[in-house]
Amino acid sequence: MTEIALYQPDIAPNVGTILRLGACLGIAVHIIEPAGFAFDDRSLRRAGLDYLDHVRILRHVSYEAFCSTMAGRRQVLLTTQATLAYTSFAFRTGDIILLGRESSGVPETVHERVDESITIPMRSGMRSLNVAIACAMVLGEALRQTRELELK
Repeated sequence: MTEIALYQPDIAPNVGTILRLGACLGIAVHIIEPAGFAFDDRSLRRAGLDYLDHVRILRHVSYEAFCSTMAGRRQVLLTTQATLAYTSFAFRTGDIILLGRESSGVPETVHERVDESITIPMRSGMRSLNVAIACAMVLGEALRQTRELELK
């Protein structure tokens, strides 16, 4: 199954929104720590509402720890630095869609380790979309391509 991974997220409401997305679509969400906020129900509840009890959250103490559990799975980094549009990318079942910090993305060491890098094409002069919106767009395309998006 396709899954989502958030690299050191720093805005709790965005994480809450992505956790709600995961709950509604049956997608696990990996949190690669440290987070830039207290990772607790109080921080996440406003955006996540009562959906947080319905999502599989996997916490990893570091990117290295995350990688050690992802053997054989493809890490697909969503980044403004890529040139390949997510709509031109061939997703596979089991891909991990990796999203960076809202404030700074991921470090170069992560860029070097991922299997693929994709982007959402935008108008010239625009920096980036909100991470939760970007996540929903790319996850929707991945699930469409892999035919994993079915009512359960």
